Amino acid sequence: MLFKTAEEIYLDANATTPVLPEAAKAAHEAMQELFGNPSSNHTSGLRAREILESARRLAQSVLGVTSDQGQIIFTSGATEAIQLGIFSCLCQLKEQRGQFDPSTATNIHRINSEPFTADVGNEANGVNSPKRFLLYGATEHKAVPQALQHWNRLLCFGAEVTAIPVDRKGHLDLDFLSQHVPLADMVCTMAINNETGVITDLKQVEATIRKSNPDVLWMVDSVQAIGKIDMRLGSTTIDYAPFSGHKIYAPKGIGILYARKSAPIVPLMAGGGQEHGARGGTENLPGVAAIAAVLQQLTDSPSRSFNDQQTLEDYRQRLIAQLKTTFPSLVLNAPLDTSAPTTINFSVQGFSSKELLDLFDAAGIRVSSGSACGSEVVGSYVLEAMGLPRWQSEGAIRLSFGPLITTAEIEAACQQIEQVGFALCESCLVVAPQASVDRRPIDGLVQLKNGSTCTWLLFDADSARCLIIDPLPELAPRIASLVRCQESHAIAILDTHAHLDHHSCRTELLTELGPLALPSAHNADLLGWPQQPDGTLELADQTIAPYLQLGNKVLAQTELPGHTKISSAYLFGPLNDGKLKGKLKNRLDGTPIRMTQSDVKFAFLGDTILMGGLGRSDFPTSVPDKMYDSLKRISRLINPRTIICPTHDYTNGFATCLAAERTQNELLNRVLSESGIDENDFLIRKREMDARITQSDNMTDIICGHVSDSIDESVGDLLEVPKHGLQELLSRQPNVLIVDVREPHEFVFTLDWKAAGFGCPPISIPLTRLTGEIPRLQQLSENEERTILFLCRSGKRSSKAAEVAWRNGIRSVGHVAGGLALHTSIHSLAPQSQSDVGYVI
Repeated sequence: MLFKTAEEIYLDANATTPVLPEAAKAAHEAMQELFGNPSSNHTSGLRAREILESARRLAQSVLGVTSDQGQIIFTSGATEAIQLGIFSCLCQLKEQRGQFDPSTATNIHRINSEPFTADVGNEANGVNSPKRFLLYGATEHKAVPQALQHWNRLLCFGAEVTAIPVDRKGHLDLDFLSQHVPLADMVCTMAINNETGVITDLKQVEATIRKSNPDVLWMVDSVQAIGKIDMRLGSTTIDYAPFSGHKIYAPKGIGILYARKSAPIVPLMAGGGQEHGARGGTENLPGVAAIAAVLQQLTDSPSRSFNDQQTLEDYRQRLIAQLKTTFPSLVLNAPLDTSAPTTINFSVQGFSSKELLDLFDAAGIRVSSGSACGSEVVGSYVLEAMGLPRWQSEGAIRLSFGPLITTAEIEAACQQIEQVGFALCESCLVVAPQASVDRRPIDGLVQLKNGSTCTWLLFDADSARCLIIDPLPELAPRIASLVRCQESHAIAILDTHAHLDHHSCRTELLTELGPLALPSAHNADLLGWPQQPDGTLELADQTIAPYLQLGNKVLAQTELPGHTKISSAYLFGPLNDGKLKGKLKNRLDGTPIRMTQSDVKFAFLGDTILMGGLGRSDFPTSVPDKMYDSLKRISRLINPRTIICPTHDYTNGFATCLAAERTQNELLNRVLSESGIDENDFLIRKREMDARITQSDNMTDIICGHVSDSIDESVGDLLEVPKHGLQELLSRQPNVLIVDVREPHEFVFTLDWKAAGFGCPPISIPLTRLTGEIPRLQQLSENEERTILFLCRSGKRSSKAAEVAWRNGIRSVGHVAGGLALHTSIHSLAPQSQSDVGYVI
């Protein structure tokens, strides 16, 4: 049974699954032919009721329970089932204890950004009563702790919602559970973790719970269990077990709650008496019919299509082998011997989960970074609870498949993962052992980010030389791979200042690059500036500065104290003396070559000027009285549209310029205004600004600057082209320049651009290189009056690119809303050659 379409290989079954054809057929029949109301007593109703009750019997059979042991309740999904179980438990306990003053039970605090009810057990249950607990596993799906917190608060229950810790393998701390369960009102654990696939030893957990508290109600999230492990609930003391239809090839909108006979059920929705009084409202008969068809597949041994455990394990091993070949630095985030064979959770050193997601998606492989219920790609709370390093948590990828997957799908997935490896080599994210790989040249500015911290690289393809500015330790492998793959030679590895939140990895990079680090890069200067630069030039404020030459451009260095005492600004751009060839020399009359404000295309100012703010000047190494002069001097050295490349990007703004910052930052604007403020006034206001910086307890990085709380995010009249409006726009405005901001490793997999209405492939400017191309785009927009339209996979990066362009003075700009994902006429084909992609760089 091959669910893979011609466009995708779906490996995100823990998020959802395609609908089984038999399930779709059963749902269709329930809508078109057996559409009666199960509560009606006529023939149509009786037929509908039989669908409902036969499905209930099937569920009992698959879960190993009888009607005497417990009941099956159909819900809208697992989330509702979880709510129903928790609500029922707390309602019964409240009724048993009697009412108490709710004002003492609603004092909400926050720990690790998760709300929980404070210790109010004494006040709520009597002066001498010990506090009570609602326990849940630290790696539970968020639906569980959030439901506990929600009903604990709304019902004024007054217990403390507490996470049971896990070890590095994801297993519950049974000692902690044993200590706390005697005072627990409810315990929630899970059968299989949705992110890691770790299987909980439910027999051990049961023994621990029942030894100390035989009567406590116990819920087991069983959403990922059906079809993967044997669930014989009748032989356990599990009180509630929620299940979800769309995780096992049924449609979304149908779920099951198993409730042990002794477990209370208090309906969340009253009225009508459906589900034997447990859930009001007419049943979702098509959903019930569909999930029954899936359950039938599990019970029909002769025609059973669900794979056995050994087959699934063989599939997992084949995928892991191919992944390790593609990513030599891959690490698995959960032990295989205690994990479901249908889940692989891994991280790759030097890669963020966002990069890997985009790469897999471009290759037509659908994976995720964890739970699908999160809207943003962030660190995994599951892996953090397991104590894994931050890079593993923030770079985690979950590859999951269902028990109906076929050999053909596994083979196709392995082939595409192999192609992903070639894409990585061509884009220099991995140094290829194959000499035949056609590497894509890099020429210009590259921005690498880790969290809020930026590293900048300047490449000159003609001279095969580069400069590295503010290298971040976490990015060192990526930097080294890029330089080695490009066979470029590092002139210098520079820091703008001595960083307090991280150390410079200059020494490590010098060792890693070996002969690719030129002698000029080896020096004892604190910030890495070579002892023998290529010469000196005169800056716009008539001061003399040393410079390094990179192709036909120069990088000048000048001191910029304030944020720290030892701090430099690096100014980069061509000079007015024409196209440079060879080493720059002073003029014949001995006067130095000048670098005017208009010459400076990029300014690397460290943390002096940030997007929407200024760098701190209250560190022990700061010199606040110097920052005032440094800010004034910057305005004399660069022009209002010079691109400022900061070390920290707290707003995800990528880059900025003085013109934009003067509208965002009142203090900076006042310093640079003609009326201005004097130094004493500046120091007073700057101290007040720094005092407003708050450092969260769970933050690992020091905040190096204040960013205004009232940043103007207005971007004017950005053009937003809907998915059906692109061809119309191109026909009306042929002068539109479409820019693809996906990364090179994504567009290694070609697209049928003509089918999507493009006359030719868009220009490619990867988002990591967008900052370097802003001056060129400014010229195209102003001089040629061209509209710049950005494009990416989902519309998020293209929207960000349009904002960056707007902030830096490009007014006729927009993006394709929804990106390539919503353009159904675009089809993924095969690896393409470099000739299929146009470059601005």
